[in-house]
Amino acid sequence: MSAVRERHLTGLAALEAATALLQRVRTAHPTAGIYQAAELQWWWRNPRSSDDFPQLFWFDGDDRPTAAVIATDWGDGSSAVYEDTTLAIIVLPDATPDWVAHVVERGLAHAAELGIDTVGLEVDRADHVMREVLSGSGFMRTGDGIVEGWLAATDRPGVSPLHDGYRLCRRTEVAHRPHHFGIRNSPRAEERLRETSLYRADLDLVIDDPHGDVAAYGLFWFDPVTATGVVEPMRTEGGHRRRGLARHVLTTGIELLAAAGAERISIGWEPDNPASGPLYRSVGFTPVLETDLFAGRIERRT
Repeated sequence: MSAVRERHLTGLAALEAATALLQRVRTAHPTAGIYQAAELQWWWRNPRSSDDFPQLFWFDGDDRPTAAVIATDWGDGSSAVYEDTTLAIIVLPDATPDWVAHVVERGLAHAAELGIDTVGLEVDRADHVMREVLSGSGFMRTGDGIVEGWLAATDRPGVSPLHDGYRLCRRTEVAHRPHHFGIRNSPRAEERLRETSLYRADLDLVIDDPHGDVAAYGLFWFDPVTATGVVEPMRTEGGHRRRGLARHVLTTGIELLAAAGAERISIGWEPDNPASGPLYRSVGFTPVLETDLFAGRIERRT
């Protein structure tokens, strides 16, 4: 790794570099890694203090990102799962154990230099190297993370019927009204999503109830570099559940992703969610990996 050098990037420049790195991961392996480029772009929807953090990257001799540690501040309450500050540790699928250990240890030291004293991390249950390094640094498992499932576009189901009285729209058809993400996110959510490279309003779906109110929605991301699709997020509002709305949004979005050129599609869910897991499995998503949540204190070295 002698040709690899560190670099700090902030804001959209950091997001663009993280996207390029995750595209390298996906190009190298069809399902490796716990993060998708679209997932980090979805995180961009809300302004955060971490937008100004100098995020830590490593670049190779060809000026391509080869690893990163991305700190994200969830103090706005937009995540019910993560600690206030998390570190997303990203390496290429062929990374050696020594390199993984170095990235983790250097990432923790960098977070301490930023004044962060407690962080959470999501770790693949099969990643014994990262788990060992974190345990050696005093981190403890705090709970289940997510299940990640994948679906081959050729195995996609047909579009399910829509419940009577409801109407499905693309964001391009209802751009005149406030975005449905504004219900639970920053009023700037749509503006910030449009700053990303992968967001497409024609893959941003919403279902209106008979009164014109938002009943369900789903955002579908297509990455033309890797021919992959990502579903993030999916939601059905209270009072509209058990009417097949989520299935209709999901199967419609999958069909649109396939039409756009997606060969594989991923989705994640919390293992204890009684609704999402059975729905996604019934549509055809096959679990590929599971993650654990770790948390711990870090101290700045003098």
